[in-house]
Amino acid sequence: MDLILWRHAEAEDREPDLARELTAKGRKHADRVGQWLDGQLPEHARILVSPAARAQQTAEGLRRKFRTVQELAPSTSPAAVLAAIEWPDGHDTVVVVGHQPTLGRLAALLVGGADADWSIRKGALWWLASRDREGGTGVLLRCVMSPEFC
Repeated sequence: MDLILWRHAEAEDREPDLARELTAKGRKHADRVGQWLDGQLPEHARILVSPAARAQQTAEGLRRKFRTVQELAPSTSPAAVLAAIEWPDGHDTVVVVGHQPTLGRLAALLVGGADADWSIRKGALWWLASRDREGGTGVLLRCVMSPEFC
């Protein structure tokens, strides 16, 4: 299973939190990363997105159909995200568009095997893959991409 953790792009600083929209820079970054990602993803990848406006607008940069998943809202837990995406038992490629600190904590858990506060830059993505290994599931970091390099 491939898992892409895509943090929403730069957003306005206002309330309410779920209504925060992307800035002009954020929209540009979401489009840039979305265009790059579209060229890498298999046709039938699942795109799962937080209900927050900034995450929805980031996912629109991919220009593919996506599903809003309440379990991906800000302040969710890594365990809730793993349950929502069926990690590591799924066979699809899954893109999760979400938030810090959850995505960073999830990356730390999957790659490092421990609870830690790793940072994922706004608009950037981490591409992970699960691999069956003797005695369990291993995780491979396939790619880290930020808007500046797309």
